Amino acid sequence: MSELVLMKNFAHPDSTRIAHYEKNGGYQGLKKALKDFSPDQVIDYIKTSNLRGRGGAGFPTGVKWSFVPKNSGKPHYLCCNADEGEPGTFKDRLFMERDPHRVIEGMIIAAYAIGAKISYFYIRGEYGLSIEKVEQAIAEAYDKGYLGQNISGSDFSHDMYVHIGAGAYICGEETALLESIEGRRGQPKLKPPFPAVAGLYECPTVINNVETFACVSHIFYRGVEWFTSIGPEDAPGPRLFGLSGQLKKPGVYELPMGISLGELVHDYGGGPLKGKFKAVIPGGVSAPMIPLKGFDVKMNFADLAAADSMLGSAAVIALDETASIPAVARRINEFFSHESCGKCAPCREGLPWGSKILNRIESGQGLPGDPQQLEVICGSVFDHSFCALGVGAAWALRATLKHFRHEYDALITQKTIPVCDRTSA
Repeated sequence: MSELVLMKNFAHPDSTRIAHYEKNGGYQGLKKALKDFSPDQVIDYIKTSNLRGRGGAGFPTGVKWSFVPKNSGKPHYLCCNADEGEPGTFKDRLFMERDPHRVIEGMIIAAYAIGAKISYFYIRGEYGLSIEKVEQAIAEAYDKGYLGQNISGSDFSHDMYVHIGAGAYICGEETALLESIEGRRGQPKLKPPFPAVAGLYECPTVINNVETFACVSHIFYRGVEWFTSIGPEDAPGPRLFGLSGQLKKPGVYELPMGISLGELVHDYGGGPLKGKFKAVIPGGVSAPMIPLKGFDVKMNFADLAAADSMLGSAAVIALDETASIPAVARRINEFFSHESCGKCAPCREGLPWGSKILNRIESGQGLPGDPQQLEVICGSVFDHSFCALGVGAAWALRATLKHFRHEYDALITQKTIPVCDRTSA
């Protein structure tokens, strides 16, 4: 993919200002949607594009919007999930800090499609610059008539508010996010009912990711044919990959999905800092790591799922041969243990126990049965936790045990880890 699309405006000094955005086609997609499409036609258009969510599970966006009941008799709401709390994930902040109108335009189109008169832009509290730029952009959109009453001369009216999170990773889970907006403690709710039926204030609600909304505005400006011409048929469109970890060229890269993991970390990431790669986490720390022998996997939803991992937020974390996998597992597990909301016992009790065992192994005090005990904990948390936080934590830890069990055994029996993992080459 030679042309940057999602990142096109990022480097311009006036990229956050509405004058620059309009000069480069901004809000033309919204005007087109309001003039030429009914709400149902907007949903069908997004379905045709096969846009899949850019925040985690990759659920088809148009299908998600279609779940909102037509005649519920209740207000409809729209939420943008800009919490971005997954370690290794930092691509959404670029939209908010450098091209916020792109996201706002996509949100207004989505709100029109589902009949929402109010939307909330939920931003993690640590993102001070993002909050500033988004609030500035929303004010500009009001001044220009893209928000408020009778947008662009149409019958559609919409108001948008920024809601600032308080640093809780769990609020990236959509029902916990809604609880937070309502002023309650951020904890996940039982599903079903799903938010599309009973979400914010028990009313029909759609929640999408920052990058997803950015794609929506491009789809209406450039067309479905353009969008579907990029990447694989089952996962089209450009995608931002955030590369970090032990590689030479970390950063955010815009590429079509379907590129191989090996090509991504070598050709774009510049290769390992030292020696060779040992493993890569392909989609944020809840995504199971993939060892070197699996680097031919394609970076899309289906192929990564077949490899027992996931694309998630496309936060790619590379580990070179100097990395201790048990140490990486311990840090990941401690993060999830700390961020658990405590609602369910498997997550509340299981993750701290996992951290205790991992710390014991890493300190050279590991016991022969510790890896098996970790497997038991993973099974209990994976099968019985209330939400995806526990599932992701257990899934990630299981992958380290599956691919790098010999490192655990070496730490327990020899108190050392081989510098280079030759068995995964």
